[in-house]
Amino acid sequence: MLARGTGQGRPARYGGDVPEDVRIEPLQSEAELERLLPAIAAYQRFYEVADIDDERNRAFFARFISPSDDGAILVARAGDEIRGYACLYWHLSSLAAAETVLMNDLFVGEDARGEGVGRALIEASAAVARERGAVWLEWCTAPDNVRAQALYDSTGAERSEWIEYELGL
Repeated sequence: MLARGTGQGRPARYGGDVPEDVRIEPLQSEAELERLLPAIAAYQRFYEVADIDDERNRAFFARFISPSDDGAILVARAGDEIRGYACLYWHLSSLAAAETVLMNDLFVGEDARGEGVGRALIEASAAVARERGAVWLEWCTAPDNVRAQALYDSTGAERSEWIEYELGL
């Protein structure tokens, strides 16, 4: 287990406030992935993905079941309820000539937003990156996702000056 509430409103290993009953753990099985699929679909709906497909998501995200050479999914739970998740990709930087970790997805369910779950997932993701020896944890968000940006700005992370491009194939 990566983080769990301590009774003082703080996780065991990470510095942000998080509800006492929330724990963060890597995704460990296909059965857990099945329980996570609705949260993945909710994340995709938030970003207006047109064709959400559980079969495609199941096949794609299965690669992140721990242990994985591709990355990891950290799941935030309160009891048996999934409150959010972060999907991490092991990544390389030729500028640093080192490994980095890309937090490609960060999602917190609407009913858990503002409770510290997102911060705890970021901090747990940073801890995983440190444990791997990565030189940084990186992520991006949509320009209009102001609520997420407020969280990200409060973590000590710096906004990149890079401009991102995509080429559809």
